[in-house]
Amino acid sequence: MTSNPMLNSRVQENVILDAKPMTIQGAVNKTLILLAVVVLSGFYTWYLCANGFADKASLLSIVGAIAGFILAIITSFNPKASKYTAPAYAICEGLLVGAISYMYNVAYGGIVVDAISITFLALFAMLLLYKSRIIQATPTFRKVILISTIAIAIFYLAGFIGALLGHPMTIFNGSMVGIVVSLVICVIAALNFVLDFDFIEQGANNNIPDYFEWYGGFALLVTVIWLYFEILRLLAQLSRRD
Repeated sequence: MTSNPMLNSRVQENVILDAKPMTIQGAVNKTLILLAVVVLSGFYTWYLCANGFADKASLLSIVGAIAGFILAIITSFNPKASKYTAPAYAICEGLLVGAISYMYNVAYGGIVVDAISITFLALFAMLLLYKSRIIQATPTFRKVILISTIAIAIFYLAGFIGALLGHPMTIFNGSMVGIVVSLVICVIAALNFVLDFDFIEQGANNNIPDYFEWYGGFALLVTVIWLYFEILRLLAQLSRRD
Protein backbone atom coordinates (compact mmCIF):
# COMPACT_ATOMS: atom_id res chain seq x y z
CA MET A 1 0.00 0.00 0.00
CA THR A 2 1.20 3.51 -0.75
CA SER A 3 0.87 6.35 1.70
CA ASN A 4 -1.90 7.94 -0.31
CA PRO A 5 -5.05 6.29 1.07
CA MET A 6 -6.55 6.44 -2.42
CA LEU A 7 -3.67 4.47 -3.91
CA ASN A 8 -3.02 0.85 -3.14
CA SER A 9 -0.39 -0.89 -5.21
CA ARG A 10 -2.31 -4.13 -4.79
CA VAL A 11 -5.15 -2.86 -6.98
CA GLN A 12 -2.86 -3.44 -9.96
CA GLU A 13 -2.43 -7.10 -9.09
CA ASN A 14 -4.49 -9.75 -10.85
CA VAL A 15 -6.14 -7.17 -13.11
CA ILE A 16 -7.34 -8.54 -16.43
CA LEU A 17 -6.90 -6.23 -19.40
CA ASP A 18 -10.37 -6.17 -20.97
CA ALA A 19 -10.11 -2.70 -22.50
CA LYS A 20 -7.51 -0.26 -23.79
CA PRO A 21 -4.37 -0.10 -21.63
CA MET A 22 -3.71 2.80 -19.33
CA THR A 23 -1.30 5.51 -20.52
CA ILE A 24 0.50 8.29 -18.71
CA GLN A 25 -0.95 10.88 -21.08
CA GLY A 26 -4.41 9.50 -20.44
CA ALA A 27 -3.92 9.88 -16.69
CA VAL A 28 -2.67 13.45 -17.19
CA ASN A 29 -5.74 14.28 -19.26
CA LYS A 30 -8.09 12.82 -16.66
CA THR A 31 -6.32 14.76 -13.92
CA LEU A 32 -6.76 18.02 -15.84
CA ILE A 33 -10.45 17.27 -16.34
CA LEU A 34 -10.92 16.63 -12.63
CA LEU A 35 -9.08 19.83 -11.70
CA ALA A 36 -11.31 21.79 -14.10
CA VAL A 37 -14.40 20.28 -12.45
CA VAL A 38 -13.11 21.31 -9.01
CA VAL A 39 -12.53 24.88 -10.22
CA LEU A 40 -16.01 25.17 -11.74
CA SER A 41 -17.70 23.64 -8.71
CA GLY A 42 -15.63 25.76 -6.36
CA PHE A 43 -16.49 28.91 -8.27
CA TYR A 44 -20.17 28.25 -7.55
CA THR A 45 -19.85 28.23 -3.74
CA TRP A 46 -17.38 31.13 -3.94
CA TYR A 47 -20.00 33.06 -5.94
CA LEU A 48 -22.68 32.23 -3.38
CA CYS A 49 -20.50 33.49 -0.51
CA ALA A 50 -19.59 36.67 -2.37
CA ASN A 51 -23.24 37.46 -3.07
CA GLY A 52 -24.63 37.02 0.42
CA PHE A 53 -25.66 33.37 0.30
CA ALA A 54 -23.06 32.11 2.75
CA ASP A 55 -25.61 29.90 4.53
CA LYS A 56 -26.38 28.06 1.29
CA ALA A 57 -22.68 27.78 0.46
CA SER A 58 -21.98 26.43 3.95
CA LEU A 59 -24.67 23.77 3.57
CA LEU A 60 -23.36 22.75 0.14
CA SER A 61 -19.81 22.56 1.46
CA ILE A 62 -20.88 20.26 4.33
CA VAL A 63 -22.83 18.03 1.95
CA GLY A 64 -19.85 18.07 -0.42
CA ALA A 65 -17.44 17.06 2.33
CA ILE A 66 -19.59 14.14 3.47
CA ALA A 67 -20.45 12.94 -0.04
CA GLY A 68 -16.82 13.38 -1.12
CA PHE A 69 -15.63 11.20 1.75
CA ILE A 70 -18.12 8.47 0.83
CA LEU A 71 -17.11 8.63 -2.83
CA ALA A 72 -13.45 8.43 -1.87
CA ILE A 73 -14.07 5.24 0.12
CA ILE A 74 -16.06 3.72 -2.75
CA THR A 75 -13.34 4.57 -5.25
CA SER A 76 -10.54 3.20 -3.09
CA PHE A 77 -12.29 -0.19 -2.94
CA ASN A 78 -13.63 -0.19 -6.49
CA PRO A 79 -11.19 1.45 -8.94
CA LYS A 80 -13.30 0.35 -11.90
CA ALA A 81 -16.00 2.77 -10.76
CA SER A 82 -13.56 5.70 -10.75
CA LYS A 83 -14.64 6.90 -14.20
CA TYR A 84 -17.94 7.81 -12.52
CA THR A 85 -16.97 8.42 -8.91
CA ALA A 86 -13.89 10.56 -9.63
CA PRO A 87 -15.84 13.35 -11.43
CA ALA A 88 -18.54 13.19 -8.74
CA TYR A 89 -15.84 13.47 -6.09
CA ALA A 90 -14.36 16.47 -7.89
CA ILE A 91 -17.75 18.21 -7.84
CA CYS A 92 -18.21 17.55 -4.13
CA GLU A 93 -14.71 18.67 -3.19
CA GLY A 94 -15.07 21.76 -5.36
CA LEU A 95 -18.09 22.85 -3.32
CA LEU A 96 -15.99 22.53 -0.16
CA VAL A 97 -12.89 24.15 -1.64
CA GLY A 98 -14.82 27.16 -2.95
CA ALA A 99 -16.51 27.98 0.36
CA ILE A 100 -13.40 27.51 2.49
CA SER A 101 -11.23 29.44 0.05
CA TYR A 102 -13.59 32.41 0.15
CA MET A 103 -13.53 32.51 3.95
CA TYR A 104 -9.74 32.38 4.05
CA ASN A 105 -9.49 34.99 1.31
CA VAL A 106 -11.69 37.44 3.22
CA ALA A 107 -10.04 36.80 6.58
CA TYR A 108 -6.43 36.94 5.38
CA GLY A 109 -6.29 39.44 2.55
CA GLY A 110 -6.22 37.38 -0.61
CA ILE A 111 -3.99 34.46 0.37
CA VAL A 112 -5.89 32.09 -1.93
CA VAL A 113 -3.87 33.05 -5.02
CA ASP A 114 -0.66 32.46 -3.08
CA ALA A 115 -1.90 29.08 -1.83
CA ILE A 116 -2.88 27.96 -5.32
CA SER A 117 0.45 29.10 -6.75
CA ILE A 118 2.49 27.33 -4.06
CA THR A 119 0.42 24.15 -4.42
CA PHE A 120 1.09 23.83 -8.13
CA LEU A 121 4.71 24.88 -7.77
CA ALA A 122 5.08 22.00 -5.31
CA LEU A 123 3.35 19.65 -7.75
CA PHE A 124 5.66 20.58 -10.63
CA ALA A 125 8.73 20.52 -8.37
CA MET A 126 7.90 16.99 -7.22
CA LEU A 127 7.28 15.94 -10.82
CA LEU A 128 10.68 17.31 -11.84
CA LEU A 129 12.41 15.58 -8.94
CA TYR A 130 10.62 12.33 -9.78
CA LYS A 131 11.34 12.41 -13.50
CA SER A 132 15.00 13.21 -12.86
CA ARG A 133 15.07 10.30 -10.35
CA ILE A 134 16.39 12.57 -7.62
CA ILE A 135 13.51 11.26 -5.52
CA GLN A 136 12.37 7.70 -6.14
CA ALA A 137 9.54 5.67 -4.69
CA THR A 138 11.78 3.09 -3.04
CA PRO A 139 10.38 0.65 -0.45
CA THR A 140 11.98 2.69 2.34
CA PHE A 141 10.57 5.93 0.96
CA ARG A 142 7.11 4.38 0.73
CA LYS A 143 7.31 3.09 4.30
CA VAL A 144 8.38 6.47 5.70
CA ILE A 145 5.65 8.35 3.86
CA LEU A 146 3.06 5.74 4.83
CA ILE A 147 3.93 5.97 8.53
CA SER A 148 4.03 9.77 8.38
CA THR A 149 0.68 10.00 6.64
CA ILE A 150 -0.97 7.61 9.08
CA ALA A 151 0.41 9.68 11.96
CA ILE A 152 -1.07 12.83 10.41
CA ALA A 153 -4.43 11.07 9.95
CA ILE A 154 -4.43 10.10 13.64
CA PHE A 155 -3.54 13.70 14.52
CA TYR A 156 -6.50 14.96 12.45
CA LEU A 157 -8.82 12.41 14.05
CA ALA A 158 -7.75 13.41 17.55
CA GLY A 159 -8.40 17.04 16.71
CA PHE A 160 -11.84 16.21 15.31
CA ILE A 161 -12.82 14.20 18.39
CA GLY A 162 -11.51 16.95 20.64
CA ALA A 163 -13.63 19.53 18.82
CA LEU A 164 -16.73 17.36 19.22
CA LEU A 165 -16.03 17.15 22.96
CA GLY A 166 -15.68 20.92 23.23
CA HIS A 167 -11.90 21.05 23.19
CA PRO A 168 -10.90 22.33 19.75
CA MET A 169 -7.28 22.13 18.71
CA THR A 170 -5.50 25.44 19.32
CA ILE A 171 -2.06 24.55 18.03
CA PHE A 172 -2.69 26.30 14.70
CA ASN A 173 -3.05 29.75 16.22
CA GLY A 174 0.00 31.35 14.66
CA SER A 175 2.47 30.03 17.21
CA MET A 176 5.87 28.83 16.08
CA VAL A 177 4.92 25.26 17.02
CA GLY A 178 1.80 25.44 14.88
CA ILE A 179 3.73 26.84 11.94
CA VAL A 180 6.36 24.10 12.17
CA VAL A 181 3.67 21.40 12.37
CA SER A 182 1.88 22.87 9.34
CA LEU A 183 5.14 23.04 7.42
CA VAL A 184 5.94 19.40 8.18
CA ILE A 185 2.46 18.32 7.07
CA CYS A 186 2.86 20.31 3.83
CA VAL A 187 6.14 18.53 3.11
CA ILE A 188 4.61 15.09 3.73
CA ALA A 189 1.63 15.96 1.53
CA ALA A 190 3.94 17.13 -1.26
CA LEU A 191 6.01 13.94 -1.05
CA ASN A 192 2.83 11.95 -1.63
CA PHE A 193 2.96 13.24 -5.21
CA VAL A 194 5.97 11.01 -5.80
CA LEU A 195 3.92 7.94 -4.92
CA ASP A 196 1.07 9.16 -7.12
CA PHE A 197 3.44 9.59 -10.06
CA ASP A 198 4.97 6.18 -9.45
CA PHE A 199 1.56 4.51 -9.34
CA ILE A 200 0.61 6.05 -12.69
CA GLU A 201 3.95 5.17 -14.29
CA GLN A 202 3.86 1.59 -13.03
CA GLY A 203 0.27 1.23 -14.15
CA ALA A 204 1.16 2.33 -17.68
CA ASN A 205 4.18 0.01 -17.74
CA ASN A 206 2.03 -2.91 -16.58
CA ASN A 207 -0.65 -2.25 -19.24
CA ILE A 208 -3.50 -2.26 -16.76
CA PRO A 209 -7.00 -1.19 -18.00
CA ASP A 210 -7.54 2.44 -18.92
CA TYR A 211 -10.07 3.07 -16.15
CA PHE A 212 -7.02 3.36 -13.90
CA GLU A 213 -6.35 6.67 -15.65
CA TRP A 214 -9.34 8.03 -13.72
CA TYR A 215 -8.13 6.28 -10.59
CA GLY A 216 -4.67 7.81 -10.89
CA GLY A 217 -6.11 11.25 -11.64
CA PHE A 218 -8.39 10.89 -8.65
CA ALA A 219 -5.47 10.05 -6.37
CA LEU A 220 -3.51 13.06 -7.62
CA LEU A 221 -6.55 15.25 -6.98
CA VAL A 222 -6.80 13.99 -3.40
CA THR A 223 -3.18 14.99 -2.81
CA VAL A 224 -3.58 18.38 -4.52
CA ILE A 225 -6.59 19.30 -2.38
CA TRP A 226 -4.92 18.07 0.82
CA LEU A 227 -1.79 20.08 0.12
CA TYR A 228 -3.80 23.16 -0.87
CA PHE A 229 -5.73 23.17 2.41
CA GLU A 230 -2.54 22.72 4.42
CA ILE A 231 -0.84 25.59 2.60
CA LEU A 232 -3.89 27.77 3.23
CA ARG A 233 -3.61 27.01 6.94
CA LEU A 234 0.14 27.66 6.95
CA LEU A 235 -0.23 31.01 5.19
CA ALA A 236 -3.05 31.98 7.55
CA GLN A 237 -0.80 31.30 10.54
CA LEU A 238 2.01 33.33 9.04
CA SER A 239 -0.43 36.19 8.45
CA ARG A 240 -1.38 36.17 12.13
CA ARG A 241 2.26 36.79 13.07
CA ASP A 242 2.59 39.91 10.89
